[in-house]
Amino acid sequence: MTTGVYLFDLASQHARHLATRQATIAGNVANANTPGYKARDVVPFAQVLARTGLDMASTARTHLEAQGSRIPVQEAKSTGGWEVLESSSAVSLEQEMLKAGTVSREHNLDTAVVKSFHRMLMAAVRSGS
Repeated sequence: MTTGVYLFDLASQHARHLATRQATIAGNVANANTPGYKARDVVPFAQVLARTGLDMASTARTHLEAQGSRIPVQEAKSTGGWEVLESSSAVSLEQEMLKAGTVSREHNLDTAVVKSFHRMLMAAVRSGS
């Protein structure tokens, strides 16, 4: 049985997830001075992916296998160590900036992986394989 390579679809789904998370972070920053506003975040992508029923699989016995069948996912916990603005909102600008940096790094990683995969596909097509 032949299976397709769904890297581009997975990268597209992850990009949509990152765009949603970035918009949520921007909303948190925009409402940082709004009294009573609570900071929001999106469900981690691993949980979104778990709902699809997809799982990682090795295509050869020589591939490394992870301990256990699933990557452990941990719920984001509210940390009490972050400063909260005195406007009585529950938004920490420092924490939101860290989240935005994480989104940027994940986006850059996705872009690099897709570019590399595209180069490999193009090399295979050029070689006639």
